[in-house]
Amino acid sequence: MSPTRRSFIKTGSISLAALGLGSASLASPAAGRSQDLKNMVTGVEPLTPEDFALRREKARRLLAEKGLDAVFVGGGTNLLYFTKVGWWLSERPFGVVLSRKRDPVWVCPAFEAKRAEELVPAGQEIRTWEEHESPYELIGGILKDIGAATGKLGAAPDLRAFEVFGLRRSLPTIEVVDGAAITEGCRGVKTAKEIAYMDLANRITKLAYQEGFKELRAGMTTRDLSGTISAATQKLGSSGGGGPQFGPNSAFPHGSQVPRALTAGDAVLVDGGCGVEGYRSDVTRTVVFGKPSDKQRRVWDIVRNAQKAALKAARPGATCESVDRAARKVIEDAGFGPGYKYFAHRLGHGIGMEGHEYPYLVKGNTLKIEPGMTFSNEPGIYIYGEFGIRIEDCMVVEAAGARHLGGLESESIEKPFGAD
Repeated sequence: MSPTRRSFIKTGSISLAALGLGSASLASPAAGRSQDLKNMVTGVEPLTPEDFALRREKARRLLAEKGLDAVFVGGGTNLLYFTKVGWWLSERPFGVVLSRKRDPVWVCPAFEAKRAEELVPAGQEIRTWEEHESPYELIGGILKDIGAATGKLGAAPDLRAFEVFGLRRSLPTIEVVDGAAITEGCRGVKTAKEIAYMDLANRITKLAYQEGFKELRAGMTTRDLSGTISAATQKLGSSGGGGPQFGPNSAFPHGSQVPRALTAGDAVLVDGGCGVEGYRSDVTRTVVFGKPSDKQRRVWDIVRNAQKAALKAARPGATCESVDRAARKVIEDAGFGPGYKYFAHRLGHGIGMEGHEYPYLVKGNTLKIEPGMTFSNEPGIYIYGEFGIRIEDCMVVEAAGARHLGGLESESIEKPFGAD
């Protein structure tokens, strides 16, 4: 059952308070044309140094639990997550050693030191290496200083292969292992503030789609619709949009390259998202331009029922694969099986700073879900040569169960954005 507007505001107000916003920032689903759209991110409070410190403290706890002495995090999303430092990737390793025994220590090419000093928080040590020297031996020196010269070093899972091999080749007395237990162990469970960012990002995407669907007309191109959605997203205070597919092209889960203008009876599938303070949304809606056929209506209803079943199954302690199975059973029982025949992909993926991230709702994943985990919930049925239907909302798992982020859940094929 879709949450009422009252229930959404009640749960959302807690999240929005974390952003410094009140419930008034949630625009009405009956908002007018795009010129009436208001910037919804004004006043959103960014992450603070204390937020990043709490993340690193959790990493320390996980290092102890997993028996690791430290983890090396290079340029990329994990570095942003723990430090707020963004760094371009090159052949020269740059990153930070997070350990159980001391504050972060940075590893930096010597000629980049002044640039690094502009980004690295004051008081954190930066160690440099000249062009003829080894950054990996510098990391080994850090481990020696913390008493772990023969210890265990986690490599963040987004390190490049040459960096992992460089660590193993240069540090023969150090055991270099997968550091995913640390990075994913921190990022997989979101804080109230992170969930609030995602709530707002999902809301913005849905309102932008709503604007785009008002403009559907015969002969329009996918580029026309995408442009309308992107413009609405910008007016709402974010950047991003949606990738539309029309008619038979909607049966391609990630879209077809064959151009198609919109005609009566076409399924219109739009998948996309935006970001708020670096946290992503991911939303898909499918409607029909004109009058839906009986088959389109039936398939849409099956997919929506599968989405509801997954939402109900997503509870603390449930396995990731059980949530996928709950949705897939609805689709198979309706005659669109077995397995991946029509529902061609997993139910969903984790989402946060990246559109797709750990953990995944898929057969074989026995990981138990925890409160604070966030996923896409996106069942679909794809019939090549005819049409595809997918309905996607992001969900957060809470103590009592899961809820969809951003409200505005689908009610029918004619009403893709219900009232809250």
